[in-house]
Amino acid sequence: MGINLQKGQRINLQKGNGTVLQNVCVGVNWGAIERKNWLGGKEKEAVDLDASCILFDESKNNVDVVYFGSLRSRDGAISHSGDDLTGDMDGDDGLDNEIITVDFSKLNSQVTHVAFVLNSYRGHDFGTIPFASIRIYEGTPSRVNEVFATYNIAKGEGFAGHVSMVLGVFYKRNGEWKFNAIGEPTKDRKLEETIKTVQQKFF
Repeated sequence: MGINLQKGQRINLQKGNGTVLQNVCVGVNWGAIERKNWLGGKEKEAVDLDASCILFDESKNNVDVVYFGSLRSRDGAISHSGDDLTGDMDGDDGLDNEIITVDFSKLNSQVTHVAFVLNSYRGHDFGTIPFASIRIYEGTPSRVNEVFATYNIAKGEGFAGHVSMVLGVFYKRNGEWKFNAIGEPTKDRKLEETIKTVQQKFF
């Protein structure tokens, strides 16, 4: 099942057998919103969340961005599965809606921080989304070999009224990569604003 992360928890990428993860998938899963219609019945409203990955160097300079409009980093180390426009319309199917794959061995040597953020494209309030979670696992976008860590971000304290969130940051210390589960909502409305927030607050 892997580690069940809590907000603010920091972990290294060492597995139980002593080996260190070099290639990981970060998957984000979320659900559509259920609302009552004018007839008193229920209907689902699609939710378009955008998972993005921002690369920074030691001086906090933005080196690269991987998102739905640019699905691969310039160094080839990071790739995005593509834009999901709806979320799970029929309840949680257990599958990730968007997946970003990271190969730490191929990362530009200048990169010291790899931040993951989530933005609500149509402005859906995080407080209204029924479920949302991220997981770090070994495998591919179509195959999960082993789940390393999971992090439930649904309806967390303070999420209501926000449409952007910093999920977490991989950071390099003494040549080793670690992960900080941040789970912090922001006042930002667009990805460009969220990038600046990460630079200012989460290093």
